[in-house]
Amino acid sequence: MYRSHNCGELNASHINTEVTLAGWVQKSRDKGFMNWVDLRDRYGITQLIFDESRTEKSVFELAKTLGREFVIQVKGTVIERESKNAAMTTGEIEILVSEMTILNAALTPPFTIEDETDGGEDIRMKYRYLDIRRNPVKNSLLFRHKVTMEVRKYLSDLDFCEVETPYLIKSTPEGARDFVVPSRMNEGQFYALPQSPQTFKQLLMVGGMDKYFQIVKCFRDEDLRADRQPEFTQIDCEMAFVEQEDILNVFEGLTRHLLKEIKGVEVAKFPRITYDYAMKTYGNDKPDIRFGMEFGELNAVAQHKDFPVFNTAELVVGIAVPGAGNYTRKEIDALIDWVKRPQVGASGMVYVKCNEDGTYKSSVDKFYDQDDLTQWAKATQAKVGDMIFVLSGPANKTRAQLSALRMELATRLGLRKPDEFAPLWVVDFPLLELDEESGRYHAMHHPFTSPKPEDINLLATDPGKVRANAYDMVLNGNEIGGGSIRIHDKATQELMFKYLGFTPEEAKAQFGFLMDAFQFGAPPHGGLAFGLDRLVAILGGQETIRDFIAFPKNNSGRDVMIDAPSTIDEAQLKELHIQLDLKA
Repeated sequence: MYRSHNCGELNASHINTEVTLAGWVQKSRDKGFMNWVDLRDRYGITQLIFDESRTEKSVFELAKTLGREFVIQVKGTVIERESKNAAMTTGEIEILVSEMTILNAALTPPFTIEDETDGGEDIRMKYRYLDIRRNPVKNSLLFRHKVTMEVRKYLSDLDFCEVETPYLIKSTPEGARDFVVPSRMNEGQFYALPQSPQTFKQLLMVGGMDKYFQIVKCFRDEDLRADRQPEFTQIDCEMAFVEQEDILNVFEGLTRHLLKEIKGVEVAKFPRITYDYAMKTYGNDKPDIRFGMEFGELNAVAQHKDFPVFNTAELVVGIAVPGAGNYTRKEIDALIDWVKRPQVGASGMVYVKCNEDGTYKSSVDKFYDQDDLTQWAKATQAKVGDMIFVLSGPANKTRAQLSALRMELATRLGLRKPDEFAPLWVVDFPLLELDEESGRYHAMHHPFTSPKPEDINLLATDPGKVRANAYDMVLNGNEIGGGSIRIHDKATQELMFKYLGFTPEEAKAQFGFLMDAFQFGAPPHGGLAFGLDRLVAILGGQETIRDFIAFPKNNSGRDVMIDAPSTIDEAQLKELHIQLDLKA
């Protein structure tokens, strides 16, 4: 055997025990007559000692040749350590080495394998297998494993059955671009990698599986934002003979279970708010409710004076920033510049200081008196010492801009505490959203989402007002899961396809297999999918998902470690009946 113990388990109770350890050299300290080596594996670090007076000469000399990250095996005796290290679990002991084998020499790594490394992100992604040896990444992967096991345990205890679904499927429009895979055996035809197992989990309900889950890879070929991956992992679930309330209760329970078991946090309430309320109050459909700064609409109290910027705006809206009344003009101007950046897109911003003496000082004092500003403070729930920031313009655009400002200010003020957890449900989403360029409606979630029964008649007259039987779970300002009650009858599904602009022929070509299945006794069903990468990152107190993924890709969708994607040779292209047109 290579080891009798790991590098994190030995302590004073093992003194005088003969042991065998194996691992990587973290560092060595050569004092001439004495040499100490820190040996590391996944479980911890144990100090080795090579003593000129007690260690065989050949072993003592071999120890002097060790470099960082050499893989070695040692045999020796556990002894009491003279200079104990309370910060190490093995800090009471060390190993007096009697035998050593170098299992593999190592090049000097391109960055230090330490918690605080000197390696930048690019170099660490290129040598990700080295980065994984560092505690922050290693512990993130172990944390992900722990969360995943708790998910499996919780769902299995509720009689969910884990079922695998195919990765090579048919390309279907689900809102994002598919990754496609050419078929060698079927010339000119292609598989697609699944954006989700959506149709398969519905077919499992038709098949009578009743409760399904799968921790599954999904793929979307879309332009990547800062913290997205082209392949991601979902906790995918579906249930038969359920209504929306049944699903919310099950997955509220899962979230409570994870917060309690993983973080030791008890959550009393999962507020439920409508999509319309979320947009009006927070400017987005995934609000962070760990802090206030709720929107106050000011049209009624700001559009009666001779200030054309507000008078011509569809929406005038503000937030009260707690304790910001002492901001300097320089700080205010910097925030105005921040909202005017192209990423936010505001043309300017009005501010109101809520002075300690109860008066107000604003950037629009020329147009508004103290009574007016008192009404603004009331609408935004501003208090003495606060600052009110006001934006105006087209309603949807302005809400998005103020939402971005709200989140930025909360971050600067330290209000987004990673050890606080504030989950909620957002319900009653629009079923359809209008694409202004094409003039066509698209499914806000996917084409299989059921409309609210009481809204179905609006499909013919006012499709934008039809609400969906859809729901998202939001945690700390991030959508961690979403789902819906599905359409389970052919007639309603055909109606949905019609209003999404599919001809009967197009609908049959794309989804004929599902429509056919509905004719053989499809039960009412619905489900939800959690984004595992995001969920784990939030539970781990992080905003970025990369460190919780073993081998992530960069913002261009490249794996710089293995250099993928890459070209393939002409023979492979010929087998796949593909001819490249690189000039196009």
